[in-house]
Amino acid sequence: MMTADFAARRQAVLARIRAAEQRFQRPLESVALLAVSKTQPAAAVAAMAAVGQTKFGENYLQEALAKMTELATLDLEWHFIGPVQANKTRSIAEHFAWVHSVDRLKIAERLSAQRPARLPPLNVCLQVNLDRETTKHGLGETEVVAVAPAVAALPRLRLRGLMTIPAPVATFAAQRQPLARLRDLQERLVVAGLALDTLSMGMSDDLEAAVAEGATLVRIGTALFGPRV
Repeated sequence: MMTADFAARRQAVLARIRAAEQRFQRPLESVALLAVSKTQPAAAVAAMAAVGQTKFGENYLQEALAKMTELATLDLEWHFIGPVQANKTRSIAEHFAWVHSVDRLKIAERLSAQRPARLPPLNVCLQVNLDRETTKHGLGETEVVAVAPAVAALPRLRLRGLMTIPAPVATFAAQRQPLARLRDLQERLVVAGLALDTLSMGMSDDLEAAVAEGATLVRIGTALFGPRV
């Protein structure tokens, strides 16, 4: 793609976000765009950065580290959004600003212990598997209530909120249902005293439903970069 194509795709996604904010009476620019760049070459990330995108989400550690090295001169914010393996926590803690996919206390403890003191606390979200899908990672709703205070107390982390990847469904109303449950769960945690401000939910196909239900960050890959390489 040419630079103009990246600019057009990004503007089209931002237009969808802003229209949804207006439609569902969300504050303007209250929803941030995370460009999911997994499987995309570093050149595509650089091209998207050249048209104003700064936040990028990666699923695979070695692929992400290679891009970070190649694009080290760019001021980018890297988010890890894939499953976190225990043997990868040190590199993740050292190189990312955010981790959206913390799915057990042990992983959070390792990330906290391995976050370098020279860096600010690592922003994390707890991944919630709302329907206990066996093919997906994540905590159940009752587990989140138990684990969240312990994660929030870890010294080198900042628990920001919750993330989910709901199952694809056919209708807008059906898309909203699991996202509403995630919002309700976060609101319960806030009432219980946790300072949470992030709902990481919504992808290319359910972006509008996510904005309707309170997303603060949407993770968009296909609508920005086209089909996965």
